[in-house]
Amino acid sequence: MKKILITGAAGFIGCHLALALAGRGDQVTGIDNLNDYYDVKLKNDRLERFAPHGNFTFRRIDIADRKAMDDLFHEGCFDVVVNLAAQAGVRYSLQNPYSYIDSNIVGFTNILEGCRHNGVAHLVFASSSSIYGMNAKIPFSVHDNVDHPVSLYAASKKANELMAHAYAHLYGLPCTGLRFFTVYGPWGRPDMAYFSFTKAILEGQPIDVYNHGNMKRDFTYIDDIVESLVRVIERIPQPNPDWNKENPDAGSSYAPYKLYNIGNNQPVDLMKFIDILEEKLGKKAVRNLQPMQAGDVPVTYADIDDLAADVGFRPTTSIEEGIGKFAAWYRSYYDTV
Repeated sequence: MKKILITGAAGFIGCHLALALAGRGDQVTGIDNLNDYYDVKLKNDRLERFAPHGNFTFRRIDIADRKAMDDLFHEGCFDVVVNLAAQAGVRYSLQNPYSYIDSNIVGFTNILEGCRHNGVAHLVFASSSSIYGMNAKIPFSVHDNVDHPVSLYAASKKANELMAHAYAHLYGLPCTGLRFFTVYGPWGRPDMAYFSFTKAILEGQPIDVYNHGNMKRDFTYIDDIVESLVRVIERIPQPNPDWNKENPDAGSSYAPYKLYNIGNNQPVDLMKFIDILEEKLGKKAVRNLQPMQAGDVPVTYADIDDLAADVGFRPTTSIEEGIGKFAAWYRSYYDTV
């Protein structure tokens, strides 16, 4: 049994991971600020799923609150910290940039300091596929340079990776960063395209399809994300003995630091994705073709060879199966016919 802190526990990935870890017997503390970036009722309903688990404790805390985080770490004596709390969303970062600094920079600093001063054995933190920015070489590899983000959200995630590396170097704090690729599934985020598409299709409203549909995404089902996370938690990163400062590998380090992509390794055309969603919902979409939005990229595609080699797992859920499960959950949760 481990004592594990999960930040963002009322979020999409956080609630699924917390359920998996509590279900296997770990002592899980979850925190979240329950902000209104999207439907707070959905966040509270996610938390209701923990009622049967006596080994899960929830506290409403904002990671940007320095004193509250100091107190939490001092009291918690955590073995592992999984940071999934963040201000998410590429498009929202164009409208409200300060929220990304408060949560993703200030909040992450509080987490690093809490880990440093309280003997945490492993910090696992969420990065994003958005970090690849203008990179055109595919599939995206953690060993490639990622110095050209196209949104403040992506830049904040790049900053998290750099900050974590500094703490791994300075204080020997083992840190693992995870670049998630378009996570979807039941209990998902309403700001994600597949979620808003579903709502619009069932209500007979048009959907905005950007770049005239010429997009590909490495859609990754939530169960595959959680299985990867559970395995990564157990693998504390070690210094890479072959790291060469004259030819530095971006995905590892001389310090206890490691990066992984977590994606399905099978990009899907956006138009095909919409076709599958229509089939699972039993209703056609009205497609409103639009130009590319600022901060967006045409393709995401994860190279997951390192993940497979180190933790022995590759995502297995097909897009048809995953969208079918999401559509069934959506109809049930929102009581649609």
